[in-house]
Amino acid sequence: MNIAVIGSGYVGLVSGTCFAEMGNKVTCVDIDQNKIQKLEEGIIPIFEPGLEQMVLKNVKNENLFFTTNLGEAISDAEIVFIAVGTPMGDDGSADLQYVLAVAKSIGETMQKRLIVVDKSTVPIGTADKVKATIQAELDKRESDLEFSVVSNPEFLKEGAAIDDFMKPDRVVIGADSEYAFDLMKQLYSPFFRTHDRFITMDIRSAEMTKYAANTMLATKISFMNEIANICERVGADANMVRIGIGSDKRIGYSFIYPGAGYGGSCFPKDVKALKKIAEENGYKANLIESVENVNDAQKLVIAHKIVKRFGEDLSGMTFGLWGLAFKPGTDDMREAPAIYIVKELEKRGAKVKAYDPKAIEEAKEFYLKDAKNITYCSSKYEVLQGSDALILLTEWKEFRSPDFVEIKQQLKNPIIFDGRNQYNAFNLEEKGFEYFQIGK
Repeated sequence: MNIAVIGSGYVGLVSGTCFAEMGNKVTCVDIDQNKIQKLEEGIIPIFEPGLEQMVLKNVKNENLFFTTNLGEAISDAEIVFIAVGTPMGDDGSADLQYVLAVAKSIGETMQKRLIVVDKSTVPIGTADKVKATIQAELDKRESDLEFSVVSNPEFLKEGAAIDDFMKPDRVVIGADSEYAFDLMKQLYSPFFRTHDRFITMDIRSAEMTKYAANTMLATKISFMNEIANICERVGADANMVRIGIGSDKRIGYSFIYPGAGYGGSCFPKDVKALKKIAEENGYKANLIESVENVNDAQKLVIAHKIVKRFGEDLSGMTFGLWGLAFKPGTDDMREAPAIYIVKELEKRGAKVKAYDPKAIEEAKEFYLKDAKNITYCSSKYEVLQGSDALILLTEWKEFRSPDFVEIKQQLKNPIIFDGRNQYNAFNLEEKGFEYFQIGK
């Protein structure tokens, strides 16, 4: 098939590349000339395991192309994906200006029957707005070209996006015509060689499915963090409780690890957006609001443990920090707990020495660019030199089984604050460490 993907950010680039991998001819479009030029040169703007190799392979095979010309990209396309950003507004709602701008451009330039797919995470009812926007432009042209608008939400995990796309748990399609359902099933059929997990529904239900999925996962995280905070106060061990409840098949082990809270591009934005959608429709989403409140507080739990151990005034102290990204496998720092903890420590006069395998440039250029008392190191052990304690915030593989003898020798004090309960099984107290974790 000939496919156009409008928006070459995380979702657009991953989706377009994976469709190209299956033999489709895919053109990715972006208004950022610099980004397109870099992509044409083989420079990938994001870190995602396996993505660079797949992009280069499909460009070489002439299955994947990049352009800034939307009209050119959709001239031969059968399906056009809208994968532009939907940033969060000041009130928590999703900003649709970029989605609707693309819809307008499609209406202005389309020359044949199209399936227009909302791949961006958008509020319920967005497909109706996209359809009306395209139709308005066709009416101006006095054109009777046919088109369908489809909702096809993405369920990609950063750090595992290629595998998620190539071997999906499910593909959700919301449409209002058999033609659209049939064409979308043809597109996705190569991804279901062994199991048919193609789920069809009405458009609004598909739009809602994305928000419901992410909010459910965020709820599990906040629930377990709340349980962990209670465990600390009653003398229970949250890690043992996790094992006890996770063995129940109805609950399972995924997303119930106590930690420093969730971050990233999806959960915080989608939880806020769903709460806002509920409010706009006359419903107060109390549970969803609580999920958000628990997570906001959880990002500071490690900072509170540090203050409890060392006191409010941290002047003259230095803390080593392992992990800046909100999760391993990505350089994404959006809403990462590290942002909040660094600022909290700096506010109390402390200095921070930080290391992350992928996110240091993101920290320097964007998320911690105003931090005055942070130094970035080139290795995890360099962080320890001259530091009063170690803080772990991202569970990268290289942090999972470190040399604790080396850590103890390098730190001024053998103290570890573990925001991911990574070292719970190592019996650090027996090794002479003061060990602080979540939920114990």
